[in-house]
Amino acid sequence: MADNFSSQILRGDLGGALIPDEISQEIIQTLPQSSVLLTRARRVPMSSKKKTQPVLASLPEAYWVSEGGLKQTSKTGWEDVQITAEELAVIVPIPDSVVDDAKINLWDTVKPLIAEAMGKKIDQAGIFGVDKPSTWGNDILAGATAAGTNVASGTGVDLADDIAMIGQKLSEKGFAVNGFASQPGLNWQLARLRDANGQPIYTPSVAAGNPASLYGYPLNEVANGAWDTTKAMLLAADWTKFVVGVRQDITYKLLDQSVISDANGKVILNLAQQDCVAMRVVFRVGFQIANPINDVQSDKAKRFPAYVIAPPSAVAA
Repeated sequence: MADNFSSQILRGDLGGALIPDEISQEIIQTLPQSSVLLTRARRVPMSSKKKTQPVLASLPEAYWVSEGGLKQTSKTGWEDVQITAEELAVIVPIPDSVVDDAKINLWDTVKPLIAEAMGKKIDQAGIFGVDKPSTWGNDILAGATAAGTNVASGTGVDLADDIAMIGQKLSEKGFAVNGFASQPGLNWQLARLRDANGQPIYTPSVAAGNPASLYGYPLNEVANGAWDTTKAMLLAADWTKFVVGVRQDITYKLLDQSVISDANGKVILNLAQQDCVAMRVVFRVGFQIANPINDVQSDKAKRFPAYVIAPPSAVAA
């Protein structure tokens, strides 16, 4: 991953809408897109860098007892899954003169964009393994590939059949679908699909901020730039088995006396000397996948709490 130490917001980057000759108090910009993992996965607080999450590893058995016979014993076992929080951070410098001349609060504008960028990194790492911290274990796509819970688009008669098929297959692994995530624009493909009775299987959302519904379960299009369309189209999952551990929520701190250097110690920006203010943003978060034993599939290697529909070129024959 390339380092970028020289980026700062300059007057020319803002354009006339933010520092105009004729004063304008409104900005039209893209609504920041949320992270599907932060939205759908189970979030747990962390009081330290590492957290141990017990996961069911063995099930108790019951036995028939004949009259006068002895009752047998059984036990239940757990295995530990460790969640390790790693740090996401960025520093955004802006010259004092730009802050002074802007007709809006630049920091209030920058904050949600930084949060979106961090959500993108979390989705990329947790779903596709891009820049994934080694302490996070498998990403979702790698886990699905290893367990064989991925199918090529077009395996069924149409996309609706593919989706129903992976829902069935996930149930056969002992997990139940409770939500979907997909590439951007999949809703337009879904809008024309019908079930066997001719009824639409997809219900687009009419309320801002609410996800659409697919087979009665929420569908989140991942529009923050994290989705890799060459590797997956749709992800169906039991999202409670994906665990996001938050050690420290996003924090913001304004700096005006610091020196920003690159990895070699070269000074890139001296805030005090060059009349700049910088916002330092930090988020500490971990991710793990729980794969507990269940009554349907006891073999850990054959079960996984997610199924993926992928382009045919992405699925090994």
